[in-house]
Amino acid sequence: MRYRTFGRLGWRVSEVGYGMWGMGGWTGSDDEESRGALDLAVQLGCNFFDTAWAYGAGHSERLLGELLRRQAARRLYVATKIPPKNRSWPSRRDDPLEAVFPPDYIREYAELSLENLGTDRIDLLQFHVWEDAWARDERWQRAVDDLRREGLIEGIGISVNRWEPWNALETLRTGQVDSVQVIYNIFDQAPEDELFPLCAELNVAVIARVPFDEGTLTGNLTRESRWPEGDWRNTYFVPENLDASVARADALRPLVPEGSTMAEMALRFILSNPAVSTVIPGMRKPAHVRSNLAVADGVGLPSELIEALREHRWDREPTAWSQ
Repeated sequence: MRYRTFGRLGWRVSEVGYGMWGMGGWTGSDDEESRGALDLAVQLGCNFFDTAWAYGAGHSERLLGELLRRQAARRLYVATKIPPKNRSWPSRRDDPLEAVFPPDYIREYAELSLENLGTDRIDLLQFHVWEDAWARDERWQRAVDDLRREGLIEGIGISVNRWEPWNALETLRTGQVDSVQVIYNIFDQAPEDELFPLCAELNVAVIARVPFDEGTLTGNLTRESRWPEGDWRNTYFVPENLDASVARADALRPLVPEGSTMAEMALRFILSNPAVSTVIPGMRKPAHVRSNLAVADGVGLPSELIEALREHRWDREPTAWSQ
């Protein structure tokens, strides 16, 4: 496992972290299997874990809390997220701060997460949606300053809405934010335009999420892919999106290096960018842990392959189904 510096917070975090959404309630998740996968990740050197209250109404946080107690001798970094009060993912342009993150609500959910995790401090508390229009609003700034001063949190982050890397630039310039979590992968290269340069200038950490484009970049989806009733992926991979995504993945197949997989190529593309502090693939099974963490070996993609992959950039606009 290789480690990178997490922005101005100075933490040394595994360049492949652990995304815990899937074990918060996706169909097919099993708590015992999740516990085994988490322990294996720690054994293989992973020390950064990203969860959220919204992942199973605290269930994923509680699983992480159990891990922290089982692995008490290890320094593991915990990142969690405050859900929007109006439960709107993503946030909307006209959402006022008081409808999404009022100050007393920020504290309430910080305390709920602390209780679920069973810890007395959260390393990184993130806002699960964000609007740059809130950047200069002192209400959220005072709320997080109070939590910091009381020692309940160390760092503050924002998770940027899908396909909106521009929707955080003014917030980063306030100096209040230590990290930004953003979708970045072979298709979604737009963060390179403005967001990554500003993060480098301000020494803000970058957490790359959705490295496999919700599964497209594993190469395993087909136009006939379906999931059990209630699974979130059914609402995301509507025919319009599924057909286009499968076509895009099929176009990548000739570029996959011999002896590799599309998923490995996708992760190596992300880690070839030094702006990324850590990438957080979702992992529910030990086999996923082994294959994803094996990529953290410092072997980047050849420059000619990176240039070829740049031709597969896919700039998309948020829609009713993109969430």
